[in-house]
Amino acid sequence: MAEDRLTLRDRFAVLEARLVAPADPTGDRDALKAEIVALYKEIDAELVGLGVLKADVKRLVERWKALPGGAPAPAPAPAPRAGGATGVVNDHLNASSFIEKGWSRISAGDYEGAERMLNRALELSPDDAESESLLGWAQMHQEKYDDALLHFQRVLLREPSNALARINVGYICLKKRIFGEAIEHLSRALRMDGDRKAMLYAHFYLGLVYLEREMYDDAELFFRKALELGPNLIEAYYELGRALWFSGARARALAAWRDGRAANKFNPWGKRCAELLATVEAGGAPPAVGAVA
Repeated sequence: MAEDRLTLRDRFAVLEARLVAPADPTGDRDALKAEIVALYKEIDAELVGLGVLKADVKRLVERWKALPGGAPAPAPAPAPRAGGATGVVNDHLNASSFIEKGWSRISAGDYEGAERMLNRALELSPDDAESESLLGWAQMHQEKYDDALLHFQRVLLREPSNALARINVGYICLKKRIFGEAIEHLSRALRMDGDRKAMLYAHFYLGLVYLEREMYDDAELFFRKALELGPNLIEAYYELGRALWFSGARARALAAWRDGRAANKFNPWGKRCAELLATVEAGGAPPAVGAVA
């Protein structure tokens, strides 16, 4: 088809012209909306893909430098100044305490608090990949997707094999409903098979992708693997229950929410498991797939 050969900019121009003078203002409205949404999603996917591709090209540069006769060795680091300073304050020891506090707050669902702790960690140790990845994670769960993506892409530029950054790019694709890109990034992170925390969340996020696509058996498998890797990930019990419920396994869904409640009744997700269990036992139903939980 001729439309397949149009660039994204060409398609924008065509839609803009149709909005200026629609042939059928009433009948064309729904069709225009669908095409605008489709174009927006394609552009979103391109932006995410280009950011990751840029990181991959950086990896090629590093491999090229390793070839015989490649780039000269980097210049030695500047000599420390009096008192051991180099001009850039890099306090890894104190930064690590803020990283731990940030991760603790993420685990408790306090993403704003985590963001504050991790910003402080980066002040003490600039360009630390773990701090930047976790900061992006905290922002991502506040739906600050563009800010979070910027942090993850910076990490991937420096460390293309950073699985934690990779899985969170996959999660952002999931939230933007770019499911193909999400599966690609999450599956790639699984193949890295290094960071246990990344492996845990790669399985959990893949479960969310398949839940959103209404592929409930696949979602169940990934949620169960996530719980095998991290029994304290109470959110996985909540989502496992939803996958089971919508697949028709209602009794097993109730059991999953009971397990989540029992695992940690003080955890925000443990409380949500208890609330959903009470709702369902009173004749209600869990949030539908695609709804905000």
